[in-house]
Amino acid sequence: MHISSLHKKKRFWAGVLFAQFVLFYILSKISLAVKFFNSLFELKKEVHQYLSSLFPFSIGDILYIVLFVDLIYNLVSIFKKKKQSLLKLLAGINIFYFTYQCFWGMTYFQPPIINLLPKEESSIIEAKTLAIKYLNLCKESRAQVTEDSNGIFKIKNLSIITSEILNQQKQLPLGLNSKQTTDISNFKPSIFSFIMNNDTGILGYYNPFSAEAQYNPNLPDTYLPFTLAHESAHQLGYAREQEANFIGYLIGINSDNIDLKYSTQYFTLKSLLNSLVDTEPQFVEKILSEYSDGMKRDRAYEKDFINKHTGLISDFFGLTNHLFLKSNQQEGRITYSYFIELLIKYERLSITN
Repeated sequence: MHISSLHKKKRFWAGVLFAQFVLFYILSKISLAVKFFNSLFELKKEVHQYLSSLFPFSIGDILYIVLFVDLIYNLVSIFKKKKQSLLKLLAGINIFYFTYQCFWGMTYFQPPIINLLPKEESSIIEAKTLAIKYLNLCKESRAQVTEDSNGIFKIKNLSIITSEILNQQKQLPLGLNSKQTTDISNFKPSIFSFIMNNDTGILGYYNPFSAEAQYNPNLPDTYLPFTLAHESAHQLGYAREQEANFIGYLIGINSDNIDLKYSTQYFTLKSLLNSLVDTEPQFVEKILSEYSDGMKRDRAYEKDFINKHTGLISDFFGLTNHLFLKSNQQEGRITYSYFIELLIKYERLSITN
């Protein structure tokens, strides 16, 4: 009788999990349901960020560690044929999946930002024009930043940058941003930075269970300010990666903080060149040759960092992240095209106005 009851419970939780997959898939197609979950995110955002900001360490990473240990324990117990372990695992997966979808997963299906921008398709000529523009902006900003003893760009003060990001969130164009700001600093170095250093290719991530913006503190300084701006866009409620890039761009590009501005301009220039390298390789080489000496040193340092931290683990994390983005109806990491589309259309809008 006990074994029969246990089997029924396992089938029940397996059925609930399948029903959740179907339910959230259906809800993702219903605009009213998507709007409800976006409203839920806005409603809980400030309290969620405030509570986790009270801890000086990453409470979200601690949660991940606990969940991972519990997962391993249950898998070992299942292997040892302990009957209750599979039941506990199925129940835990159901709770995890439901919480994730309510807190974050459904926000991937909100109307895309591109709907708010001009409809005309972008062109290669526009991308090349912007690449030249951002090359000149980078040169100008690079001449104003601080360098270390090796002539590499060095951030002056990270806490000032995070404060500036929160301030710039309030200045986002009303026509493009309807998210409420919280003015809560909840940026935290990841406990897993030693793993992120070793071939994962991860610069930062948003933890939907703790509303923390996690970052790898060991990144080259050219990466770090824009990475923080990007993760702060997730905190606002922009789930799609390339839209978070665009909001991060809007946060950084108009900043008076030269470190944040340079990092944003440099990311934008690299993204434009990446979008052009297959169709316009000679143009890309020409732009790279026109980098200022300081920019060339920064690029060499980035390349050295990447070469030291590239391998099988990086490929694995890159592939799994690409598949995850695809499962949420996003472009994966392999293309910058959506961000470039947003950038060009926004720049076109700015010229028109």
